Amino acid sequence: MKRVIQRIIQVLFLILFTALVITGKIQIWMAIFVASALLSLIFSRFYCGWFCPINTVIKPITYAKKKLKTKSLKTPSFLKNGAVRIIILIVFLALMGMVFRTGKKLPVLPALVGIGFFLSLFFEEAVWHRWLCPYGAILSLPSRAARKHMTIDGLLCSNCTRCAKVCPSQAIVKDEKHRIIKHECLVCGECERVCTKGAIKYR
Repeated sequence: MKRVIQRIIQVLFLILFTALVITGKIQIWMAIFVASALLSLIFSRFYCGWFCPINTVIKPITYAKKKLKTKSLKTPSFLKNGAVRIIILIVFLALMGMVFRTGKKLPVLPALVGIGFFLSLFFEEAVWHRWLCPYGAILSLPSRAARKHMTIDGLLCSNCTRCAKVCPSQAIVKDEKHRIIKHECLVCGECERVCTKGAIKYR
């Protein structure tokens, strides 16, 4: 039931995003994002897993590739350089600053959706979610202090790796037991759904 509600919310926000782009009222979407960024201090990156239109358009592609048994390309090593993420964020902020200052209607946000969609055709989801998305880079900062986030109970975890395999942002790593890097987690709930031990909860 939770997954159905999540999908409905994702589709509704995708429709809202599309309507705001068409009507030229993208500043309303930015207000939603800013509010989500502030709330991520408490609730983590829920925007990514529930509201983000890019994530919503990527999901059907991931589903189709899984059904067709099409393998995704791994993330190129050079993209995992933190400098790449910072450069993309700076370019994004500069473009958005230009849009708000000059009033020019540059299709920055629709372009991001298109780029995310295109990359997901060939690469694993983490290429976008973890390494390239400027939204994610911004949200990863306040999410470091989040009070509520996805956690793995080490006493219940059997190290089966199911959660790590389905995590779209590769936010689950293994030390002695698996753990979730909370500021990289999308709060999408995929890990919780596949855990057979009930070890993963949002708390």
